[in-house]
Amino acid sequence: MSQNDASKHKTSAAVNPPVEEDDDVEAGRSQSGGGGFGQQVPAKKAKNFRGSAKRLLGLIRPESGWMAVVIVFIVISVVLSVIAPKILGNAMDVIFAGVIGKQMPAGVSKDQVISGLRSQGQGNLADMLSAINLVPGQGIDFNQLTYLISVILVMYFVASLFMWLQGFILNRVVMRVVYRLRRDVEAKLNRLPLGYFDTRQRGDLLSRVTNDVDNVQQALQQAFSQLLSSILQVLGIVVMMFIVSWELALIALIALPLSAVVTGVIGSRSQKLFQAQWKNTGVLNGHIEESFSGHELAILFGRSDDLVKGFDGKNEDLYKASFGAQFVSGMMFPIMNWISYLAYVGIAVVGGLRVAAGLMTLGDATAFIQYSRQFTQPLGQIAGMANMLQSGVASAERVFELLDAEEQEPETATNHLPGVTDGHVDFENVTFSYSEDKPLIEDLSLTAEPGHTVAIVGPTGAGKTTLVNLVMRFYEIQGGRIMLDGVDIRELSRSELRSKIGMVLQDAWLFGGTIYDNIRYGNLDATDEQVMAAAKATYVDRFVRLLPDGYDTVIDEEGTNIAAGEKQLVTIARAFVANPSLLILDEATSSVDTRTELLVQKAMRALRTDRTSFVIAHRLSTIRDADTILVMEDGKIVEQGSHEELLDRGGPYHRLYMSQFAGGLDLDAEAAAATAGGTASVGTPAT
Repeated sequence: MSQNDASKHKTSAAVNPPVEEDDDVEAGRSQSGGGGFGQQVPAKKAKNFRGSAKRLLGLIRPESGWMAVVIVFIVISVVLSVIAPKILGNAMDVIFAGVIGKQMPAGVSKDQVISGLRSQGQGNLADMLSAINLVPGQGIDFNQLTYLISVILVMYFVASLFMWLQGFILNRVVMRVVYRLRRDVEAKLNRLPLGYFDTRQRGDLLSRVTNDVDNVQQALQQAFSQLLSSILQVLGIVVMMFIVSWELALIALIALPLSAVVTGVIGSRSQKLFQAQWKNTGVLNGHIEESFSGHELAILFGRSDDLVKGFDGKNEDLYKASFGAQFVSGMMFPIMNWISYLAYVGIAVVGGLRVAAGLMTLGDATAFIQYSRQFTQPLGQIAGMANMLQSGVASAERVFELLDAEEQEPETATNHLPGVTDGHVDFENVTFSYSEDKPLIEDLSLTAEPGHTVAIVGPTGAGKTTLVNLVMRFYEIQGGRIMLDGVDIRELSRSELRSKIGMVLQDAWLFGGTIYDNIRYGNLDATDEQVMAAAKATYVDRFVRLLPDGYDTVIDEEGTNIAAGEKQLVTIARAFVANPSLLILDEATSSVDTRTELLVQKAMRALRTDRTSFVIAHRLSTIRDADTILVMEDGKIVEQGSHEELLDRGGPYHRLYMSQFAGGLDLDAEAAAATAGGTASVGTPAT
């Protein structure tokens, strides 16, 4: 992510439009487990399943050739694995015929043996032997048996080989598809305006980029081949069962409507119970997070017992919901097994009678029983994979919504800044609002002279941060124009404009890496001498020299291995090394203590030297030396002037100042005393 986009994420507008609630926010959470077969994770349904599924398949179109190969391999594998039981039944017939034939006298024909049995009153045995190909007096034909077994082994080997090959090819295809999808999502994020991020929950965006993309990958990787394979297996087994015996096939298919009824009744019931389980899990997790976050506060006010009681109650609710969900869903497998066994018993009894009557061979009966046992497995897989596919399409739909989001206005660069910029900024009758029915900034005009510091103060929601966001073109104005060194910023490319602007935010955000790398991030072309000069000018060198690894100290993920004030100094050094002509400081000292604040102020003064600066501050003591102070209320500049001029007027600035320093406290004096080792007798005034 670029530095500008990093700034986007860390900069919030002074007046943000309300965050849109997304009905699918919870989908990312529920899908993070994957929802594979056997997992009780019902999917969030897609709003437009057919359209989203068609678009998802469109992602695979560049790999259509390889997908055709995958389908062919799956078909070959399924056909071979479905035919193999029939051939195995033929092998059993060879064994049975050999065993029976060995017991009969040689030199007679099969018909003579059968006629003799009927004459002796053994009609059932005669009927059974009439269905098999036996030779009286001849034992097992091991040549035929060896051939059939070899064919079976080869068929199973080839089927397994083709199934492995299709999985290998499909994995590569899916990885390439997901690679392109992730690339498109990342590129899209960098083209979205700041307003998009301001109006959506951060967790939902992360879920779309991570969980939902992973879920799409899992659906393509598992559901596609498994679903296709299972459907072909069901069709192939049904065809083979009817070929072997249509009477037994009808008995086997009786189990289908029974299974569908059980799945519908238990599935709908367990769905509701699992939703209750998720809800109670979320409530319990929220309670735990709150308890851990506020642990010290709970101990301070003696509320530990209340937290424990609250946990016990929520834990009990989760126990009841989870037990009910697992109990009901656990009934599915035993009942489905029972139905399967009913069909199995029916097939075994009827099949045995048909073998005894000579209507089918023992090998065919054995093959049919194997088909009936294999029949239920792909049916269960189809149900599981359909659930995963539904989940994957729902995730794809959420990703597509992100990809279809309205992007920031396209670049219309028709002009360029001069080689050396002075940082002269003019707002000419600027109008801006986040929504048409709520105007924020109307007909605003101001001028920032080159090298001057312009401080912006006012209550929360006055439009202070919005003003500088407009300079950065994080938002586009609706009226008027903003000029930088005589050039309308809308005539510049965003990259050229932002290359002339440095920004230090309220939250000191550092990347994972060394302190040196974090400073150099402001200008990747900076030399070691320039980085060191920036570090010394902003007082970073003072504390870095005391660290064991110096500038090679690695900032951890949370940035907790250096103090908050030290992090802020690093961000100032990062802006310094960028050498911008226009500088924006957004509440850069609000999160540091008074001792560190004096050091940060000195660093910012060094940074502001010979640069036009916009400084947003709540602590008015930090902007006394500003050339111009703008006081904003409701998106308008209600007064402007120097610190002394505004105090003498007794207007809004005077009221703000007095609300902070009513007790006669001078924050600069306190900071100076703290730096000198003294202890202030009065705390920092409220802002």
